[in-house]
Amino acid sequence: MLGRMTISSLAGQPAPASILVNVPRLVSAYYTDHPDVAVAAERVAFGTSGHRGSAFARTFNEAHILAISQAICNYRASHGITGPLFLGIDTHALSEPAAISALEVLAANHVDVMIDRDRGYTPTPVISHAILRYNHGRTSGLADGIVITPSHNPPEDGGFKYNPTHGGPAGTDVTSAIENTANALLADALRGVRRMPHARALRASTTHVHDYIAPYTDDLGTVIDMAAIRGAGIRIGIDPLGGAGVHYWGRVIERYGIDATIVNDRVDPTFRFMSVDWDGKIRMDCSSPYAMAQLVGMRDRFDVAFANDADHDRHGIVTPTAGLMNPNHYLAVMIAYLFTHRPAWPTAAAVGKTVVSSSIIDRVSKRLGRRVLEVPVGFKWFVDGLLDGSLGFGGEESAGASFLRIDGTTWTTDKDGMIAGLLAAEIAAVLGMDPGARYVELTRDLGSPIYERIDAPATVEQKRRFKQLAPDQIEARELAGEPIRSIMTTAAGNGESIGGLKVVTDEGWFAVRPSGTEDVYKLYAESFRDRAHLEKIQTEAQAIVSRLFA
Repeated sequence: MLGRMTISSLAGQPAPASILVNVPRLVSAYYTDHPDVAVAAERVAFGTSGHRGSAFARTFNEAHILAISQAICNYRASHGITGPLFLGIDTHALSEPAAISALEVLAANHVDVMIDRDRGYTPTPVISHAILRYNHGRTSGLADGIVITPSHNPPEDGGFKYNPTHGGPAGTDVTSAIENTANALLADALRGVRRMPHARALRASTTHVHDYIAPYTDDLGTVIDMAAIRGAGIRIGIDPLGGAGVHYWGRVIERYGIDATIVNDRVDPTFRFMSVDWDGKIRMDCSSPYAMAQLVGMRDRFDVAFANDADHDRHGIVTPTAGLMNPNHYLAVMIAYLFTHRPAWPTAAAVGKTVVSSSIIDRVSKRLGRRVLEVPVGFKWFVDGLLDGSLGFGGEESAGASFLRIDGTTWTTDKDGMIAGLLAAEIAAVLGMDPGARYVELTRDLGSPIYERIDAPATVEQKRRFKQLAPDQIEARELAGEPIRSIMTTAAGNGESIGGLKVVTDEGWFAVRPSGTEDVYKLYAESFRDRAHLEKIQTEAQAIVSRLFA
């Protein structure tokens, strides 16, 4: 049977002291523990969101960051990138030490680095916005960026992401080059790393302080109708979940005169104020009902409330009618609203979605007369479309999205959970109903899907085989009593491998992909009929996978 999540008795409750990370010990491990390059798990590995790991597991230590930073410098030099590098960090305990290590290398390589003027925190979308703002109208001397964050991961984790000159997540060709160089540097005991002491790096002529907050907040009115929110008097609740945007929201409220309350302004690297997630761990996962329990409990105090993860590239929307909205549901509401309330957008601008996002998006888009670009998992696949305006919107089922400015020009090319939250307030202001109620209205015409993701065991060899699948290996012609309409191992929108399999019928579908970090595969399934139909899809999907493994 499929492996279903076991709910911890701690789920949704405040984090007990017994599970809090020992921050001094974690930071000490960052500097004193060293990876063994002979162990695959301890080498640099860029996934869909950069390199992630923990100092305790010797997967995110000083050696990794020195090597990656030098590899980025080498990449910049070989590709003629000579503009400034915008550097941002989130509030995880390992982010500050990693920023120190990175700056020591960047300064020694004579890279102009833009650090926050108050040595504060910078959300991922703000880095993307800064890169695009600097590069606008330029053809040379282009800027790029680094964001040091493991996103919503537990407090003991660290993460390191590179955004090239297009402002969005680096593609596989870029991350592979950086990864290979970094691992070669590790194997050579970091002999190829140029570095200077941190005090000198801070004083270097190439290190510049930068005001990240003002340009981003002042520009929000070009992507969100802030006047409509203010005029309607929408009451907004905002929980930064102790993340990188904690000092941004006060400026937004003051700048636009909106009726918003920051319900939690605490920053603590243990994240002790969080409700624990489904498995008893602390995660700043704004799509989890367990992690979001505290904000959900305030749902009746506000017309709309929202939270963001630690680097503010994801969103969690809470409404009086729906509580915490399913990410897929909110994506559908965003699309339905944006493409009918942005008349200046290009008439051919398409809707971007990942292969594992809900088919309610396809039904909404069809009714709007908009083309759907379905791509593999990873926001990097939306970058080009958001940059040239051929995509009006790009969204992932994991609660990440971005979209064009009101005038149809580019806003960011990375996920922006801040504008996603503010859009929920705009929707409530303009439509006179919260996004949860709007979703119910949509489903009356388009059907009400039931969507679920389940993890099931898979060996390393089995996970490898997922990536080698071909449609003709699937013998089944029906799924849960319906004719199979399509079998895909590549995304319909761009022909790129999805790293697994997707099988579609008229009223349902499933997709399977291997996990990049655990010995499991992820099974996504959806039914537009009922729970029984969904469970039948899941059962038959696992049977298909079992035959493939056999």
